[in-house]
Amino acid sequence: MEYIWILQLAVVLGAIYFGARLGSIGVGYAGGAGVVVLCLLLGMNPGKIPIDVILIIMSVIAAIAAMQVSGGLDYLVSIAEKILRKHPKHITYLAPTVTYFLTILAGTGHTAFAVLPVITEVAKEQGIRPSRPLSIAVVASQIAITASPISAAVVAVSGMLEPLGIGYLTLLAICIPTTFTACMITAFFCNFMGKDLKDDPVYQDRLAKGLTQLRGISQIELKPYAKLSVAIFVATIVIVVCYATAISDTVKLIENPTLGRNEAIMSFMLLAAALIALFAKINTSEVLNSSTFKSGMSACICVLGVAWLGDTFVTGHIDSIKEFSGNLLQHYPWLLAVVLFFASMLLYSQAATAKALLPAAIALGVSPLSVVASFAAVSALFILPTYPTLLAAVEMDDTGSTRIGKYVFDHPFILPGTIAIALSVAFGFLVGGIFI
Repeated sequence: MEYIWILQLAVVLGAIYFGARLGSIGVGYAGGAGVVVLCLLLGMNPGKIPIDVILIIMSVIAAIAAMQVSGGLDYLVSIAEKILRKHPKHITYLAPTVTYFLTILAGTGHTAFAVLPVITEVAKEQGIRPSRPLSIAVVASQIAITASPISAAVVAVSGMLEPLGIGYLTLLAICIPTTFTACMITAFFCNFMGKDLKDDPVYQDRLAKGLTQLRGISQIELKPYAKLSVAIFVATIVIVVCYATAISDTVKLIENPTLGRNEAIMSFMLLAAALIALFAKINTSEVLNSSTFKSGMSACICVLGVAWLGDTFVTGHIDSIKEFSGNLLQHYPWLLAVVLFFASMLLYSQAATAKALLPAAIALGVSPLSVVASFAAVSALFILPTYPTLLAAVEMDDTGSTRIGKYVFDHPFILPGTIAIALSVAFGFLVGGIFI
């Protein structure tokens, strides 16, 4: 019986592997299946379901989907295209800047889908290898989740850290500058990745066969209330951040608030969706068919299954984990970032990874500084070339420069992503040491 934990661990790893093979929402399916096996066949008690994280994702996505239907996302894309085309020679820096701040604004990296075609076209027009800006743009859209004030991952981690004296604003004050700076430094290195487009034999072959061509400036016809929907959404984010500041233990402008931070995010986002639906005069049934709504609901299932599975195993073996890992993480706190890095590669979700592993790390006595600094490492969704935005970048680059090699891991995203996360963690320890 003392070795049953090996079988239980095998079930957890097997479920994650099976989910990765299924892809997309299948990760959540496999997580739920793993919980069934652990509880009904191997005698474990079910862990905690990350209800708050799931509800925050649902409410934020509800508002974003309403904004998309009203044309708000098209308006944001048109602004992004103007920025990219105004300084096209700096596309390798501007592309990740655009995807980073779109993700911070929306709380989801899927907003990058809309600007990837623009990045590709501007790069081709300048004779720049598209894989350079595309690779760091996709990575930036993933890392920015750990810096977005309305992302489920940030809300979950700030909730874990508040009892330890680290507030919501402190977390953002550390994560925003460190992750953005890391992405910009990585963009510099991306300028030297791969052959120049004119020297790439794959591109030259595709050009000779007529398989690649310039499409020119996008023709986006904005809907009448597109700008209004964006204004409502941005105003709501500002209100959420101000309210969270006012009720924080540091500021305490509002004592004993009726709405907690999590409840405020959910209710304000649903209010934003309602206002957009009312004033932008959208057909709410179209929201259910929007791409952002579908991807958001898929994320909810993934978080439900995987985070529940992880918490079930960790809670059942927390004493043994403390005994085995406690001293190791105390002496080598950066190992937490390594664990999060490889876990997120399989879990496909920053929020799911944070919810599954960080409570255990905190229980082991890992310092708040180590948790904050390592937080960016939950964004290694680029390792396996199966994440939706990564695949979209490959598909949209008709030059063939953004391609997946024969050996799974030999693709243009892995090096920029690893560098950006390593720098984010290193900067996190440096800047975090000032704030914490």
